Amino acid sequence: MIAHGKEVKVFAGNSNPALAEGICAYLNKTLGKSESKRFADGECSISVHESVRGVDVFIVQSTCKPVNDNLMELLVMIDAMKRASAGRITAVIPYFGYARQDRKTKSRDPISAKLVANLLTEAGADRILTMDLHANQIQGFFDIPVDNLLGAPLFANYYLNRFGKGNEDLMVVSPDVGSVSRARNFALKLNVNMAIVDKRREKANQSEVMNIIGNVEGKTVVLLDDMVDTAGSLCGAAKALVEIGGAKEIYACASHGVLSGPAIERIRDSYIKELLLLDTIPYPGAEPCDKISYLPVASVFGEAINRIYEEEAMSTLFE
Repeated sequence: MIAHGKEVKVFAGNSNPALAEGICAYLNKTLGKSESKRFADGECSISVHESVRGVDVFIVQSTCKPVNDNLMELLVMIDAMKRASAGRITAVIPYFGYARQDRKTKSRDPISAKLVANLLTEAGADRILTMDLHANQIQGFFDIPVDNLLGAPLFANYYLNRFGKGNEDLMVVSPDVGSVSRARNFALKLNVNMAIVDKRREKANQSEVMNIIGNVEGKTVVLLDDMVDTAGSLCGAAKALVEIGGAKEIYACASHGVLSGPAIERIRDSYIKELLLLDTIPYPGAEPCDKISYLPVASVFGEAINRIYEEEAMSTLFE
């Protein structure tokens, strides 16, 4: 008995239809016919306009802003596919919301990432395909297979083409202690040294830069993070690197551009010369920012979908 369905069909929610179209273009397929509506009171209603019986279904939906609406839409789509007798259902979640709430930091805190994992499993998802979870241990919150793709190889290729390998004037910097492991692996790919911005966070979405661990004087710096929300931490780190550390130029990259509230204005007014993001989340601004650019991830997800269907190894996608 084969584990997958008789064919692949890709469907999309409303969060990132352009990415879903790109994935389908890579797979040389047409996007599945479905429709998401809202009742007058805001309830989500899903209609699937083609048969999925026995099919390997992939539902592309980032749980970005509006987070709760997009999450509920994904859950209802999974339920619709399950009740339509889909052979296997994979939730393709390029950006996994609620991932920052992955542990109790004080008394009576929820672990919302675990709750969302339970909801997806109970709705009927057979596996999860995502990218750059905020914390790798979230994979263990699921009792179904989770493939956590990495954005770092895309960034590494970009900066290798731009600056070359082993450039002595280049340095990778982790914007906080929590991202050190990610930054270290990234620095190894570029064959450059790394530094750390040490900061103390007073409250959510606010941070105070304390000091810089490492010598960045006269260096071109690449700040690496998994996501940019209000951009306070990133822009604060860039300011410290220039004003305290004496860095020459600041580049930044992150997998997920949440870009909430004043983020775009902060980036525009910051020391950052270029912020490179992946298109796991659509650009939320009304007007483009000339400092922000995007790398496409459709080919990475498309290749992952191919390998999941064909039961092939995913390991080479992480190199």
